[in-house]
Amino acid sequence: MAVDYTVIVVYLAGMLAMGWWGMRRAKSKSDFLVAGRRLGPAMYSGTMAAIVLGGASTIGGVGLGYKYGLSGAWMVFTIGLGLLALSVFFSARIARLKVYTVSEMLDLRYGGRAGVISGVVMWAYTLMLAVTSTIAYATIFDVLFDMNRTLAIVLGGSIVVAYSTLGGMWSITLTDMVQFVVKTIGVLLLLLPIAVVKAGGFSGMKAKLPTSYFDPLGIGGETIFTYVLIYTFGMLIGQDIWQRVFTARDDRTAKWGGTASGTYCLVYAVAGSVIGTAAKVLYPKLASPDDAFATIVKDELPIGVRGLVLAAALAAVMSTSSGALIACATVANNDIWSRLRGIVRPGGEEHDEVKGNRVFILIMGLAVIGTAIALNNVVEALTVAYNLLVGGLLVPILGGLLWKRGTVQGALAAVIVGGLAVIGLMAGYGILANEPVYYGLLASLAAYLVVSLATRPTDERVLAVWRDRLAGKSPELPSEPVPAHQ
Repeated sequence: MAVDYTVIVVYLAGMLAMGWWGMRRAKSKSDFLVAGRRLGPAMYSGTMAAIVLGGASTIGGVGLGYKYGLSGAWMVFTIGLGLLALSVFFSARIARLKVYTVSEMLDLRYGGRAGVISGVVMWAYTLMLAVTSTIAYATIFDVLFDMNRTLAIVLGGSIVVAYSTLGGMWSITLTDMVQFVVKTIGVLLLLLPIAVVKAGGFSGMKAKLPTSYFDPLGIGGETIFTYVLIYTFGMLIGQDIWQRVFTARDDRTAKWGGTASGTYCLVYAVAGSVIGTAAKVLYPKLASPDDAFATIVKDELPIGVRGLVLAAALAAVMSTSSGALIACATVANNDIWSRLRGIVRPGGEEHDEVKGNRVFILIMGLAVIGTAIALNNVVEALTVAYNLLVGGLLVPILGGLLWKRGTVQGALAAVIVGGLAVIGLMAGYGILANEPVYYGLLASLAAYLVVSLATRPTDERVLAVWRDRLAGKSPELPSEPVPAHQ
């Protein structure tokens, strides 16, 4: 394993070096939070693919392939569909808004007063997303070094917090681009063909497995629908995803670069399910489907290649973790702390805030590591995060983009009613049940429509500013948002 260890150590050292280099480029708030809004198509598409394809997409995607066969691709496939929908239909408009957070977009569209409440919901989502990614370090480091779970979380989490704190989005962009290349080589070009060959090719797999393993819908229609509802729609509104859209050089880059990333996700989804299916042939009685990835890597790959593929798994986890971490810190600082203290107007950039945002990344990073050590169930934490996100924020965000008649009162009602409905239904039906997100989303939609129609339409001056921003004009908000009730 000496060669494999060397590959991993060099990779981790490279991540820290990227963080140090990124620190020299992060000279302003824009540089630190959105990489100066200067990423071209190649860098943008690579880093976008890196953030959406995390440990759940890699280790979990292979695990679903092990359990269900080719239909196990659906979870990651719906992530790709969401990224395609975001890129084709919304990313150009989002990029032109020149904001830093989803809550700033809501304030801009509705005339203020939506930011803090929506910020709290988004903060909870990004925190849980970062926590689940950080927990995944334990699995990988356990395979690599037979390391204690807590120590593994502290080691992996510290590296991510270090390079994220140093250079912000520039560091994360550089590391994500490296991680995208490592994942492509490790998973698609090495592990996929080797796994298929070791399992006897597709003909050999078909001869040894039930026909259900090759049914595209074998995982079940209700499960696929739930994946679409949670992951496809989740991709449309997550702060971690929007913050990457804000890094695009122009709206054309956001649209076509994101389309390339979404297509890559579809390929990655199929690859993961095929690798899992091959693992089922080779190891039919694993204790847990999530062990399939580590087992096939450990037992079937040659020295050196094994280290690269495990580095690819680390890359998948680190990219999602760092993206969620900076999103969590951005929301905590810009949407909650600064607004409560009244330091910065929504969308404003009154002074350089690099130091403040750096401190918030460090604080949130420590909180993420501590929470990851305390929690055990990754699936439940991730389910809570996505249920709150979709149930509380999907309707007011898409409603603001698509429906002129939506009001700030309707948006607040949708966030509160949807969020409380999801929490209450999870308590009643169970965290992993499908009903909370179904009924929570319907409750949010009903509240948005009824309250918006029952209240005075949004002031035309607010909508005029909104239209200008959507058209790429007037890059800064007015110093005082126009009250929605005027």
